Amino acid sequence: MKAALLIALLACPRALAAQDTTQAGVRVGITYAPGTRPSLVVLGPGASDSLHAMLQRDLDQSDRFEVTARPPAAGAPDAASLTAIGVAYGVFLSPAMGGRVTVTVVDARAGSEVMHANLGVAPLARGSVHALADEIVRAITGQAGIANSALLFVRNGRIMRVDADGASADQLRTAGFPSLSPAWHPGGRRFAYTAYVRSGQPIVVQDFAGSRQMVPGSEDGLNITPSFSPDGRKVAFAHGTEAGMDIYLSDLAGGPQRLTAGRGADNLSPVWSPDGTRIAFVSNRARSPQLYVMSADGTGQEVLARFDFGSTGTTSAPSWSPEGSLIAFHRDVGGVPQVFVLDVGARSVRQLTGSSRNEDPAWAPDGRHLVFVSSRSGTRELWVMDLDTGRLRQLTRTGGARLPAWSPRLTSSEGL
Repeated sequence: MKAALLIALLACPRALAAQDTTQAGVRVGITYAPGTRPSLVVLGPGASDSLHAMLQRDLDQSDRFEVTARPPAAGAPDAASLTAIGVAYGVFLSPAMGGRVTVTVVDARAGSEVMHANLGVAPLARGSVHALADEIVRAITGQAGIANSALLFVRNGRIMRVDADGASADQLRTAGFPSLSPAWHPGGRRFAYTAYVRSGQPIVVQDFAGSRQMVPGSEDGLNITPSFSPDGRKVAFAHGTEAGMDIYLSDLAGGPQRLTAGRGADNLSPVWSPDGTRIAFVSNRARSPQLYVMSADGTGQEVLARFDFGSTGTTSAPSWSPEGSLIAFHRDVGGVPQVFVLDVGARSVRQLTGSSRNEDPAWAPDGRHLVFVSSRSGTRELWVMDLDTGRLRQLTRTGGARLPAWSPRLTSSEGL
């Protein structure tokens, strides 16, 4: 049964392998020169140690700064204090009335204050601290950070949620077991997934309180790899029968529209362009699964990532970057999956990983970080790569991670 085989490949981890692979003519990885990022220090006499530690970690994981250790004496919140210890930016925390903390961000090079805010810390709210970190990144760089975001992933057939810093991991209650292929709604308050229930494998849309609805057109057969349109009103997904798999589009209120005509081929893993005009997907209509693209109405279907005549193998798991210029995916190299990115405009492909198994990439909301599944630690875990610096960090440490999805930036109603 072709459809059953496809879902088994999604659900069941393959045997771990560890080897270094490179592909002739393909750039592997990114070179990072230390010292090219501006230095930053978080200073906080009398401020909460947990607040200081969380904020420092969030700013470090933004990969925008060289975050330095806190010196013994905090100094005044001004450029002179920063110049004395040789850093470019300072985040000064000082106690304020009502159990709050005053946050002042200073640019030593310009000799100016770039941000001033108050944060409630009694009790300490993680979402508020993450939101503050993102606003500090925005104040300095012009673009918000990723601290106040979260990831969904699958472990042992269960959907898990974890904060972007790797903390607050939680198992979600879903409609069936196993539950696969989680996808975030653009609003960040709902998600879609494939649920194994008695009646079949429908696509379910669920909020974090547990309210659920079935996507129209997914009641029968095998339905996998859901993807929300950028406006959140439609879901594209792959619907499978014994004849193959095709991509369908449902508006959550009416019947589905079929976008591909497989004729025995398998078409799956649809992912929307950020402007909502195109959908990239994987198809094996030319034998080996390759990356295709089509208009959102199903017209104009064409190969997007060029064929490489056997240098690499199966292409899987596309993810379109938030600004629309790149698509990440994994592709077999010598039988081992590695993460690639495609420049959509130039249609050029770059290999990012080359050691151990690396697969299932997904973009962070800033468009410069990727999460992916890697076996480099000995078990399948989530790892995060910053594409600008090549910096890597391990996000999970529990084993068995699969199919990650990164949220949009979330909102925090507390503190700020």
